[in-house]
Amino acid sequence: MGEKQQTRFQRGNFVVADIDRSLTFYRDVLGFEETFRKGHNPDSYSFPVFEIPKEAEIGFSILSLPGQPRVMALSEVKNVPLDPVPHPRRGAIVLDVADPDAVMEGARKLGLQVYEEGRLETHDGRIGREIGIVDFDDNLVVIYLIPDAE
Repeated sequence: MGEKQQTRFQRGNFVVADIDRSLTFYRDVLGFEETFRKGHNPDSYSFPVFEIPKEAEIGFSILSLPGQPRVMALSEVKNVPLDPVPHPRRGAIVLDVADPDAVMEGARKLGLQVYEEGRLETHDGRIGREIGIVDFDDNLVVIYLIPDAE
């Protein structure tokens, strides 16, 4: 039996107001698959760590990509107002996508904010495209493509 890796990244998590609405972006545009969903649990650890008021109703969805099971989660918080995300934003997910133009078009059709495309230069000098997209709940998703990357 091998030695346990000190740290392994499991998944990112965004708080959202409506999982089904969020899935129109994460599933239908970005290609995630919802692989698990759990309804309200008043004893969830999410209440203290996300500082969710106890009167809220919560839900939880785990999303997977081919070869990347359970890589992202959406935590739904209902029945309490979600304060706007303070700016500058505190986090984002970064996704390597095969067709950024299709993702931008799909995001725009949903009415999401799509930032102007930027030039990406990687740590090792490769050049690509990067685009920021803001989901329905002000969570930032940065997509990129490095055309010559495998």
